[in-house]
Order: sequence, then structure tokens, then C-alpha cells
Amino acid sequence: MSTYRILVLNQIAAQGLDRLPKPRYEVGKNVAQPDAILVRSHDMHAMAIAPTVKAIGRAGAGTNNIPVAEMSKRGIPVFNAPGANANAVKELVLAALLMGARNLVPALQFVARLPPDATDFEARVEAGKKDFAGVELPQRTLGIIGLGAVGGLVAETALKLGMKVLGFDPEITVDAAWRLPSNVRKANSVEEVLRHSDFITLHVPLLPVTRHMIDARRLEVLKRDAVLLNFAREAIVDEEAVLAALRGGRFKAYLCDFPSPRLQAEARVVALPHLGASTVEAEENCAVMVVDQVRACLEQGNITNAVNFPNVEMARESAFRVAIANANVPNMLGQISTTMARAGLNIHNMVNKSRGEMAYTLVDVDSAVEQKVIAEIAAIEGVLSVRSIPAET
Repeated sequence: MSTYRILVLNQIAAQGLDRLPKPRYEVGKNVAQPDAILVRSHDMHAMAIAPTVKAIGRAGAGTNNIPVAEMSKRGIPVFNAPGANANAVKELVLAALLMGARNLVPALQFVARLPPDATDFEARVEAGKKDFAGVELPQRTLGIIGLGAVGGLVAETALKLGMKVLGFDPEITVDAAWRLPSNVRKANSVEEVLRHSDFITLHVPLLPVTRHMIDARRLEVLKRDAVLLNFAREAIVDEEAVLAALRGGRFKAYLCDFPSPRLQAEARVVALPHLGASTVEAEENCAVMVVDQVRACLEQGNITNAVNFPNVEMARESAFRVAIANANVPNMLGQISTTMARAGLNIHNMVNKSRGEMAYTLVDVDSAVEQKVIAEIAAIEGVLSVRSIPAET
């Protein structure tokens, strides 16, 4: 029976780690020469990643702390847990909507500053409350930029609260589109959402195209009483532009999950300490999902929810399997199958899928694959990684 070594870089919920059965899996923070790495927030960019690593699992959605491009060049899939913390983030966005609508944070700060021994305490409360009058959510328009797992849940909840929802997502998947409530109005641009919404919430990944998506130019079209929410990624918003727009009276308030020294003293900013996925349930869901994906990859070669690989799953039809990651270029399958044929291997079943520049192939053969054949496949130009995965007995 094969054994696997798992390096854990952060605290991962026990509900996930318990799915790695002993003694088949050695799991720990000091594991050397690991077969896989489990991580949450640890920055792996400056880390020496061992040549034995075959998979990396991020117990969360974002993978900015992982050198994904470098791993792709090495043929290593990087898994994440999309949707596992979606409800937790949705609930925090709902809380932020209410905080922004009813001015709850400045109201709390006002009460906290009142001297408790003042003889006119109640009078001060009554006199001060007029400064914190807010608005109700029904019939207000919520603009959602990004309609994936979190954005879809936020849209559904907002509609139940009586809000109008205007959404924009040029990269929406078919599954996400099917899940989206039919009464979400579709916008044609980010600017359209910003211009027509009372509240705007961001739910896009941090990519080169989304970095500083909300900049000075786009902030100019906001309503003056608009509230901007960012519970996605810090750099999606140009912080300096947001501060300048707030100070210039361009919009009402900015609520986010990303505190910084620059935001600290700004009266119309509410910055929470990265609470988006900080619930017991979200951490457990992420851990379970990513552990199952890493285990399926190690034991069967199957790929689900890798940010840099296509999804590839194939039921076992043989005790002998080969998994190959390669550049998505012509004649790769021909060269792989020819190499196997020369070695006298009969291909029982094969599946090959591609995603961008990456392709991935699973091959079940009728007899054991010698190491020299693995070496010959690895030597084919464009092959990034290859390994034999015998069935467990």
C-alpha cells in the first residue's frame, strides 16, 4: 500500500485532516519531502517547494499566496475550495449592508464615547441619535460585481430582503448562471452597476484584470450616498482613490474586510479584520473539500477544482494507471501512446482534457508500468510531470 506525506503550513480544521487515514498518511508541520502541501494563508512565494510535491491544497478560495504559475510549469495542480466559505462571506456582507444602511458603527462609537457618569446621559443619547439616521433596504438597489458562489448567494438574500439587484459578471459560468435568481437584472459594465446602485458589493477574484478595478475614474460615477463594500480581495479597490473620493464627498462610506494604516483614521471607513471565512463551519467545509481533492489526486490522479488544471476524473478500469501533465500542444497524446506501445503496454482506457496552456491525461493500462517507461514519457518535450498510480490492494 502506498503511503503519503502531507506538509501542513497552517492550522487546518481537524474535520479535514481526519480524512487522511493513518498509517497511510503522515501529516504534520515538519514533514520533509512531502507528497502534498495543505495551506491557508501562509505565503509560499519565497518557499522552497520540494521536488516530491505532487499537489497543493488551499483551504479557501483565493490562491494569491501560492506560486501557481511556477507550479503549473512543474505540472503540479493547485486545489482550492470554491464555495466552501460562501455562506460565511454572504452573512458578513449582509451584516455590512445593515451597518452601512443604518450607520451602526459610528452610532456605536458615539455611545462608547459618552461619559457613563454624565447626569444628562439619556439626553445626550436622544440629542445625538439624529446624526445616525439611516435608510431601509427594501427597494434600494444592490449592485453586485461578480456573480459566482458568493455573489449569487448575496443576490438571493438581497432579493428576499426586498432589494433590487443589478449584477455584472462577464466570466459567469453556466452553473452559476443557472443558480442565479431570474429577477437579477443584468448590467453590461462595471460602470453601469456603479452608476445605478445604492450599495455596491464586490465578489471577483484578484487577477491582473481585476487589480484596482475600482479606481478614481470609476468612483466618479457613484451616487453621493452610495455605500461600497469589498469582501473579496483588498487590491481590487484602489485604496488611495477610495480615500480621495470619500474625502471629496463622492460617496458615503466604504466597508471592507481589509484594514490598513491608511484606512484606520478615516471616519467613513469600516474595516473588519479578515473575518470573511472566519466561522467554524467555513473552516471545516474548506478543510474537508480540499483534503478530499488532494487525496483523490494522490490516490487516483483525479483532478477537481484545481485553479491551474482542467477537471479530469476517470473511474478505475485497471490496477495500473499513469497520470501525465503536459503543455497543451499538438501530438502529445500520439507521443505518449507510442511510447507505451513500444513498451508493450496495452491502453485499456484514456481521458485527456485541456485548460488554456495546460493539458492532463489519465491512462489505464493492462500491466505494470516500469520506471524506465515513466522516464521515457517524462523525457518527451512538453511533458511537465508523470507518475504511475497503482491501485491499492
